[in-house]
Amino acid sequence: MPHPATIDHLDARILTALDDDPSMTALALSRTLGVARNTVHARLRRLETSGALGAPSRRVRLSALGYPLTAFIEISIRQDLANEAYAALESIPEIVEVHATTGDADLFAKVVAHDTEDLHRIAGVLLAAPGVVRTNTKVSLIEVIPYRASTLLDRLAEGPSAR
Repeated sequence: MPHPATIDHLDARILTALDDDPSMTALALSRTLGVARNTVHARLRRLETSGALGAPSRRVRLSALGYPLTAFIEISIRQDLANEAYAALESIPEIVEVHATTGDADLFAKVVAHDTEDLHRIAGVLLAAPGVVRTNTKVSLIEVIPYRASTLLDRLAEGPSAR
């Protein structure tokens, strides 16, 4: 993946406007923001091709897909089998995010499930993955603050003096 473009003040204004109304066209954005349509179009294309914008599927609430239970699993792996472990984890659809971390475990995974029985099944699949040594699961009771970039976009859209 290419290195993500740096998002500047105007990019943040464009993205904030799209957050408010995802169906806005480049023409509507240009009128709303007082910027040339070609400028808006070029900036959106640059943000998309650079990888600065994630997939639209990130907006989908996983509970709407039938996965109301969220858990976080710390995963310890054998370092000599790291690539095999990564590939195995990537093949489990219910693992929606994984980060390599510091601390007692090597990886931190966000997992969704239909219910606790389904989570138990997923944990078994995860433990059977090559290179996985042990796991530690924590079930999310409620999401207190959902994923958000809007507060940072708002700050950046206000300009350099807002930092």
